[in-house]
Amino acid sequence: MPAVTIEDTSGLPRLPVVPTDARQRSIRSVTTAPGGFEGEGFPVRRAFAGVDLAALDPFVHLDQIGEVDYAPGDPKGTPWHPHRGFETVTYMMDGVLQHADSIGGGGVIRDGGTQWMTAGKGILHIETPPSDVVAAGGWFHGLQLWVNLPRERKWVDPRYQDLDGDLVGLVTTPAADSLLRLIAGELGGHRGPGSTNSPMSMVHASLAPGAQAVVPWPAEFNCLAYVLGGSARIGRERRPVSTGQLTVFGPGEAFTLEADARQDTRTGTLEMLFLGGLPIREPVAWYGPFVMNTKAEIQQAFDDFEAGKLGTVPRQHPLAPTDEVAVETDSPLD
Repeated sequence: MPAVTIEDTSGLPRLPVVPTDARQRSIRSVTTAPGGFEGEGFPVRRAFAGVDLAALDPFVHLDQIGEVDYAPGDPKGTPWHPHRGFETVTYMMDGVLQHADSIGGGGVIRDGGTQWMTAGKGILHIETPPSDVVAAGGWFHGLQLWVNLPRERKWVDPRYQDLDGDLVGLVTTPAADSLLRLIAGELGGHRGPGSTNSPMSMVHASLAPGAQAVVPWPAEFNCLAYVLGGSARIGRERRPVSTGQLTVFGPGEAFTLEADARQDTRTGTLEMLFLGGLPIREPVAWYGPFVMNTKAEIQQAFDDFEAGKLGTVPRQHPLAPTDEVAVETDSPLD
């Protein structure tokens, strides 16, 4: 796995030991992500499917892209498409994606890198594997997270952050038997590089077989744990979870996790995503590529897109063969 990996974690900063009287978070729900396809046909797991948006707030949508071993010629991406009202976070653990957008942002996402795009008042963008990656095929594994913006931030100018893997904050547990990659936010006094509009934390954790951890988590944030690969027992209930399952926790200051003694993953470790954020607690109207507060604002977004107000495809764009812009509308209007 090209995501940032450290063979000897003993020299890394360590999370503080959680006090024994800290309030442990209990499990509210465990759900299993259904499979689907996105863009030009790449496989995804819809990690948030079936979960109430109020429990996810400030997050809206999460796709696990792959894990898939593409044959030569098979890697796929997305066509040009619009967004308004939220942020997209694309994190690559295996494979390579190129990004381009209508405000001149862009870059290559690889080796534990993250592309953080604030759509704000509107943007067009595209993500696709480079031609040499398409020709060669190979392993492809990533995430795309949608982070809602509060009402007053939905109309900010679009912004792009290119976060190379070497910027990720690296910490370990008190036993130094796990690697935690801090992509954004704070964890136990350590911080990741992502600059966020909504206060949040995003962590990719790799736990050695049999490793146990009590993870401190900001009490004001919600708390989600998604299994990217492997199996574990989670929460004070020690509930078994495995690849593609999302745990939603209740309130508290920490949660517990224990990796199974045997991990059937390519890395040999339990791979987890920890997510949490400060709830926005505003109405959510979501349809296709737009996340707003009202149905009227969704209709305005479509009208503005048709009028070209969300941007235009740059004249020089090597990432797509045509100027066609697609609008996916498979998500419900809430």
